[in-house]
Amino acid sequence: MLTGFLEAVFNGVSIGAVLLIAALGLAIIFGLMGVINMAHGELMMFGAYTTFVVQNVCKQLGGVWFEVYIFLALITAFVFTAGVGLVLEKSVIRYLYGRPLETLLATWGVSLIFQQFVRSVNLLLVIGMVLFSVLFFGGLWILNSRHNLQKIRNWVVGVLLFLSLGLTITICNLLSKIYQQSVTLPWFGAQNVDVTAPSWLQSGVSLAGLQLPYARLFIIVLTIICVGGIYLFLQRSHWGLRIRAVTQNRSMSACLGIPTQKVDAITFALGSGLAGVAGCAISLLGSVGPNTGQNYIIDTFMVVVVGGVGNLAGTILAALGIGTINYLIGSGTLALLLVSVKPLADLFSFFATTSMAKVMVFALIIVFLQWKPGGIFPQKGRHVDV
Repeated sequence: MLTGFLEAVFNGVSIGAVLLIAALGLAIIFGLMGVINMAHGELMMFGAYTTFVVQNVCKQLGGVWFEVYIFLALITAFVFTAGVGLVLEKSVIRYLYGRPLETLLATWGVSLIFQQFVRSVNLLLVIGMVLFSVLFFGGLWILNSRHNLQKIRNWVVGVLLFLSLGLTITICNLLSKIYQQSVTLPWFGAQNVDVTAPSWLQSGVSLAGLQLPYARLFIIVLTIICVGGIYLFLQRSHWGLRIRAVTQNRSMSACLGIPTQKVDAITFALGSGLAGVAGCAISLLGSVGPNTGQNYIIDTFMVVVVGGVGNLAGTILAALGIGTINYLIGSGTLALLLVSVKPLADLFSFFATTSMAKVMVFALIIVFLQWKPGGIFPQKGRHVDV
């Protein structure tokens, strides 16, 4: 009984570690920019799919490449999702600062687009996106360099958009007729895909009767590295100092010459990159699908709220606590542990599924927030009241 309980705690901590990586990025974004990013879960999904793609490439190369692909996947997932986050910030988020409801609705729409994109993406769609971006944004770059066209800029942009879209559709239709299924076959589809861990992560270690999988130990170590890296970045680096300054007082930071828009972009890219790393860790725990991010986004928001917005220590405690309690209830471990206390055993048996465990955890969080509405470590200082 004790061994099973300790194993359940370990598994819960590993899930909490994944939540912590994701919540770090979300806490930084929400704490600095006040943006409720509902597409954060889809950025985790992109990180998981990036891991799947890197795994397949390294599997084709064979040899030592497959054994080290997880490290390449972590780097690739961080860079790719950070790039997606940067584009998202510059194209959508930047125009919605100070309007949290609009931000929530816009990012929720983006999350639906990302989910459908993964289900439908194929070579033809990628070619069309790249071609349209080159034509339209290349034309905008040329337009901005020609000062004599600024008076009719809106008309030129409209014509450029129409021509870019028309040319892209025409070329894609020609390619689909010539190459047919070879360019229209979906890369991933709606079904889940499996990521195979390297051989050195497929076994485990036995410690005092406990079986500890190497994959979950790897996730915990990865989380410790990410937390340490974020702490050093925020406390020791030049841009980390700027981020903390803007978080405390945006107006004063702007008056002192800190480029707040650039800080926002870097912060959003950093948070998005951490979501990609979390997605890479998720791929080691189970299959990956278009709805993968939706399974974690609510828990991640709860971690940020319970821990205290922008507080690193509170985020760590909340992530590990929520992940562990969720697993203990959902796996039925608490029901077995309290079998001698029949009312409690019956209660926890009723909630001993993944979905019902989330319901109970959310209820406990609501009760906790009634007691401490600011989270474990609420923000303090005059800027909280602004």
